[in-house]
Amino acid sequence: MNYLGRISKVFEASEELVIDDDSKLIIMSDCHRGDGSWADSFAGNQNIYFAALSYYYKENYTYIELGDGDELWENRNIKDIIHEHSDVFWLMKKFHDKKRLYLLYGNHDMVKKYPEFVKKNFYEFLSQRDNKTINLLKNITIREGLILNHKDTGNKILLLHGHQTDFLNNDIWMVARFLVRYFWRPLENLCIKDVTRTAKNYKRKNDIAKRLTEWVKKENKMLIAGHTHRPMFPEPGEPPYFNDGSCVHPRCITGIEITGGSIRLVKWSIKSVNKGNLTVEKDILAGPGKLKDYII
Repeated sequence: MNYLGRISKVFEASEELVIDDDSKLIIMSDCHRGDGSWADSFAGNQNIYFAALSYYYKENYTYIELGDGDELWENRNIKDIIHEHSDVFWLMKKFHDKKRLYLLYGNHDMVKKYPEFVKKNFYEFLSQRDNKTINLLKNITIREGLILNHKDTGNKILLLHGHQTDFLNNDIWMVARFLVRYFWRPLENLCIKDVTRTAKNYKRKNDIAKRLTEWVKKENKMLIAGHTHRPMFPEPGEPPYFNDGSCVHPRCITGIEITGGSIRLVKWSIKSVNKGNLTVEKDILAGPGKLKDYII
């Protein structure tokens, strides 16, 4: 199967977002926002995520979500997810209203590739508190890929979820969704591992990382992906394949910042300070590295 050609097609079809050294971007993925039930992987980190995203909004960052933002394999109704995490969607709306929001779809929210689904479910939302329809992410476009084009260096960075190199989660994603929704979800409650999830299968994680790295070396391009939930941050001189990790790590979320012409991998988590008071703080896990140092 020509996985490299598939990624190249995404690159060729993707719109470009022009950036420069003054641009401020935060890239996250794999939130897997759920309906608040026991199966909602996002619920444990929702306060960390909201605190981090609030910081990035106040600091004038653009938020880019690389797919699997919503868990639409386990859950049939996106309205339940929006209602459960209305504070998050309210904050995303603020980014969108400022034209600082870009959403990509992954395998677990693949249905977002259909414009009619996006229009029906994301343009407006019925507020149960006010019992009226309000604008949400009006006219949002949800993409498969996005290219960051650094206008000073000409460097182009491809952003995508990463499932494009995964047969189970791309070519037969409807089969995988069926297994998760009606078979593995009930079994997970009995502590039986869901084998369809790349994040829980180390061999598939490695295979996908290798394929993405092969494309980077073949096409001489930078690439930032999600999907595997495994953060990746190469050193200058190594193939520039980056991975932002996920928002469902135990007790933390990770992401990639691009600001001041540099790139860094960051972690947000809850910490105890001042005699037991809790706060949400950011740590730098890797970097910063100058984007120009990753030009092949």
